[in-house]
Amino acid sequence: MHIYWTKINQIIEETPEVKTYLLDCPEDFTWEEGAHTHFALEGFNHGDKPNRSLIRHMSISTLPHENAIGITTRIKEQCSEFKTILRHLEAGDEVAIFKTHSNVPLKREDKNVYLLSSGVGLATFRPLVLDYFERADKVNQIHSLNIDSSKQFLFPNIFESAPEKKFTSQFVDNRKDYYEEVKKLAADHEGLFYIVGSDEFIVQNIEVLRERGISSEQIMLDKHEHQLPEFLSFDLSV
Repeated sequence: MHIYWTKINQIIEETPEVKTYLLDCPEDFTWEEGAHTHFALEGFNHGDKPNRSLIRHMSISTLPHENAIGITTRIKEQCSEFKTILRHLEAGDEVAIFKTHSNVPLKREDKNVYLLSSGVGLATFRPLVLDYFERADKVNQIHSLNIDSSKQFLFPNIFESAPEKKFTSQFVDNRKDYYEEVKKLAADHEGLFYIVGSDEFIVQNIEVLRERGISSEQIMLDKHEHQLPEFLSFDLSV
């Protein structure tokens, strides 16, 4: 396993609780849209075993041509040891990234794509939308639906409806409205549904979609292949 040590180039305050850390790109580091990485803080590998409290699994919110590895995360007032340390880091400080992989690249199958996310989960979808804007081949249209009770919606300059690009962006601030919208979207029995959020959020979305005839093959999750059966292999008749 190769560990890339790199420096924080810039820190962007997206909202009062959400920051994007832009990291310098190591020379041979590559990734594609929908990628995630292990993001680690100094000292994580000092002992015999990695200190897991200093490692987090994070989505990369940028594309390679932006020349920075973007890590977007919410840091609340009361937070973990990891986020407490992260909050105090500055441009020039070193962090590590390793085990980078993409579970949710943009599928180009001449279908409508629906991006379902909760809060900062939108960061996973930012590169997919940018990739689509640059090359819309074999994607009919994209609809993004995000729920965030803080009402501090992320990336408003990107997640803005653009009819000429066949892109629709929708934000809601409560679960009731959110799931009513998901039910409407599930009327498209040919669509591809990407879901990013907590495990509970993912399970609830899958239940709504499956009840409306959406198959497991149409549902994309930001999970490793061996984890997918945990979410997709349940019997609705039970």
